[in-house]
Amino acid sequence: MSEAEFIVTLAQLNPTVGDVAGNAVQARAARETAKAAGADLMVLSELFIAGYPPEDLILKPAFQAACRAAVEELARETADGGPAVLIGTPWVEDGKLYNACALLDGGRVAALRFKANLPNYGVFDEKRLFARGPAPGPVTVKGVRVGVPICEDIWLEESEDYENVVECLAETGAEILVVPNGSPYARDKNDLRLSIAVARVTESGLPLIYLNEVGGQDELVFDGASFALNADLSVAAQLPPFEESVTTLRWTRGEAGWRCNGPITPLLEDDRADYAACVLGLRDYVRKNGFPGVLLGISGGIDSALCAAIAVDALGTEQVHGVMLPFRYTAQVSLDDAAGLTKMLGIRYEVLPIADAVNGFEKILAEPFKGLPRDITEENLQARTRGTLLMALSNKTGAMVVTTGNKSEMSVGYATLYGDMNGGFNPIKDIYKTQVFRLAALRNTWKPEGALGPSGVVIPPSIITRPPTAELRENQTDQDSLPPYDVLDAILERLVEREEPLASIIAVGFDRELVARIDRLLYIAEYKRRQAAPGVKVTPKNFGRDRRYPITNRFRDHGEALPQPDEKLATRGTRASVEAFES
Repeated sequence: MSEAEFIVTLAQLNPTVGDVAGNAVQARAARETAKAAGADLMVLSELFIAGYPPEDLILKPAFQAACRAAVEELARETADGGPAVLIGTPWVEDGKLYNACALLDGGRVAALRFKANLPNYGVFDEKRLFARGPAPGPVTVKGVRVGVPICEDIWLEESEDYENVVECLAETGAEILVVPNGSPYARDKNDLRLSIAVARVTESGLPLIYLNEVGGQDELVFDGASFALNADLSVAAQLPPFEESVTTLRWTRGEAGWRCNGPITPLLEDDRADYAACVLGLRDYVRKNGFPGVLLGISGGIDSALCAAIAVDALGTEQVHGVMLPFRYTAQVSLDDAAGLTKMLGIRYEVLPIADAVNGFEKILAEPFKGLPRDITEENLQARTRGTLLMALSNKTGAMVVTTGNKSEMSVGYATLYGDMNGGFNPIKDIYKTQVFRLAALRNTWKPEGALGPSGVVIPPSIITRPPTAELRENQTDQDSLPPYDVLDAILERLVEREEPLASIIAVGFDRELVARIDRLLYIAEYKRRQAAPGVKVTPKNFGRDRRYPITNRFRDHGEALPQPDEKLATRGTRASVEAFES
């Protein structure tokens, strides 16, 4: 490296949790690219060698040992004089487990830095898993002092619980900040990340590299979208979203410090980003779990149509199998639209009538049900029969069942447990019904980069334009008692995403009885959601990892104004009084 140049390769890669050897292979390949580019340093994401998030797997001594052995082997390989490597790894020291970054250089582990601020909210559970690291100083790479705050270390400013890591690094001589991340996708997350990075650059006066992983891990999707900022807050580089990228940045040092003018790739926003996240989440769930392909029930409705398009974009036509399972109530328009959809997508398609199976169940149950009126029990036999047949096909072929229940209907219990929710993975689990229609229309005019499906119109317009009430599942005859989906989703968004009291929702104009009914349905459907397949997370409050409500729960918000606390009634607990009580 010349005195005025620092070459950094950003390895925005897709690790797999638990695949220590495979993750190491990816690191080696990226280092060869970095070496060919003349890089001084290659950066990998948070806990890269383990895969992120490893959850309780990280507590297994055998796994910790495997990660360390792999890191040590990579360290030995840096004796070739090529670029140093900054890699995320679990690290045990003095009997404590840390979320660490190891600097590998000159054939050894040249430095270690431990994450100081451990997130314990939303999908994160790090305070239970890791020990808190000390405030770090910079590491030196080819004469450049590099600060290495790890993910959460840049997210919050100093407080009783959080160390101001960036301030500490600036005060101890860091020249540039390199931040390895495992930051999951959520809608509008790009703006939030950028604002956090801008705040840290502003307070430190240092340029910042934000390196994020990419790929799906269970319900989480990591969107990459790594970037770099110059000290004057201009964007130095922007890597692509939702795809791997090994990009080398050339930083030059002038009177104002280090500066870079790297490539800038446009980002995806809003519905396009959500669709890309659904595609990547399904692709990696299938690929990383070793399924040969997927199958799904094709109803002729909007939900299964969108899921089929996502599946084809994720896996290609050869790995998607559609099955229509009609009963006596299935309309001809549904049969026609299902056939049209599968033809447009180019997937294998079969029609398997279920009348014999449903009638068989009814015959078996005739005696136990004798004297009882027909009700939703008989209606739900259709959905449960479909679920049974799809799972039988899955067992026979090895293909994973894609489930098709949207967030609106899962919220209120209208997605049948052994029908829409039965299977291996749901790409639209966190997508409200109104957005399902938007995404279907969007896909007919746009295809994301790297999608494997055909271009152009892939979902029959008749499916998208048909009024929602015309395509309701046969087992949901009481659907008409719910409001139109735009009203339902507006209420659910306030109940689920914002956790608003009923009184405030009613105050903006929603009907009191309707709001109370939807709130009740949301509570009593909790047991169904607990048994549902995992699915892609795109909102801050999905039904997988974020919203944690008890099934057995008698609390109800009755929509009245919230009682105000009586501040004069309680003695405030000062630290002194608390300590006195505890002693």
